[in-house]
Amino acid sequence: MHIRSIRTLLFAFVILCVSSASFAAIGITVAFAPPPLPVYEQPICPGDGYIWTPGYWGWGDDFDDYYWVPGTWVLAPEVGFLWTPAYWGWGGNGFMFYDGYWGPQVGFYGGVNYGFGYFGLGFEGGRWDNGHFFYNRAVSNVNVTVIHNVYETRVNETNITHVSYNGGEGGIAARATPEQEAAAHDRHIPAVAAQSQHEQQARGNPQQRASENRGKPAIAATAKPGAFTDHAVPAREAGGAYNPPANRGANAARSENNGAMRPENNNAVHNEAANAGRSSAPSHIRDLPPAERPAAPNSGNAKQDKQYQQQQQKLYAQQDKERQKVAKQQDKEDQKVGKQNNEAAKQQVEQRHQQQTQQLQQRHQAAQQQMQQRMQPAPRAGKPPR
Repeated sequence: MHIRSIRTLLFAFVILCVSSASFAAIGITVAFAPPPLPVYEQPICPGDGYIWTPGYWGWGDDFDDYYWVPGTWVLAPEVGFLWTPAYWGWGGNGFMFYDGYWGPQVGFYGGVNYGFGYFGLGFEGGRWDNGHFFYNRAVSNVNVTVIHNVYETRVNETNITHVSYNGGEGGIAARATPEQEAAAHDRHIPAVAAQSQHEQQARGNPQQRASENRGKPAIAATAKPGAFTDHAVPAREAGGAYNPPANRGANAARSENNGAMRPENNNAVHNEAANAGRSSAPSHIRDLPPAERPAAPNSGNAKQDKQYQQQQQKLYAQQDKERQKVAKQQDKEDQKVGKQNNEAAKQQVEQRHQQQTQQLQQRHQAAQQQMQQRMQPAPRAGKPPR
């Protein structure tokens, strides 16, 4: 029993370490490269605290095509956090998608030049200083009569290209720096609810698909997430020729790996909440699927099975109670902020609820896995070899 307890503690430690640096992911591999990045103007920043998140090509496995997710301004989920953009990278037999994330440092995003401060390495569009975000006017479109936290530092672009992927034929030959590898181990937050909804809106718009717009989307950027009809910015031109294969659907295959890691420097050292279509993460406790009641254990030891079943039911009741409590509190906060005419406050509450929901889900899953480990029957002692 002592050995099993140690194994259980080690397993729990690994789970906690993994959950602090990564989230589960499901991906697909596409045999042909995404289109070049379109050329477009950056909308003016809507207000203080918004950070630019560049547009990118997503993949719709239900319609077998790339689609453009417009660049947009997003409120940072935490003071001091910056956005690491998503990117496509060659995985050996196709192109794999690596989702973006929020964190205290900008990590590796394939060396892709998204513009507007994201020139392939780090971020030059602004910086945090004493709890306030200061915008670099040289690369960020801000109204100085509204936003006073500004400075101006010219940036010399050395990677002027519209290529949208890393590695493979014609791809960008960039590897993560030691600083980017270190940033991969920082605490991260996945795309917030507003970003997930923004992506889903792009996914559902046929005009955003590459086969329709030929790499020149009608909505290339928006001032805020989801603002597709309110002063949306069209692409000025396509970034280059786009010639997809005729049978696009045969060129994509879903990955079997539920824990695919982001390859910083082509090594699996980081992961973010994502899937190939970037389906939105649960924003509230009420969006989570109902918790499954644990199955009755059957180890052959009736007394031990009864003990484990009681522990299972106790854990289930505790977690269900916590879910109901947090869901009730989230609904209360939603109602309160819903009465206010303050979009920024609403988005901040929504972001906090999404993070809270994901953390609770991970914590509950870790506890359930620990319980399952404890229920594993101890190996029987065999006869010593002759």
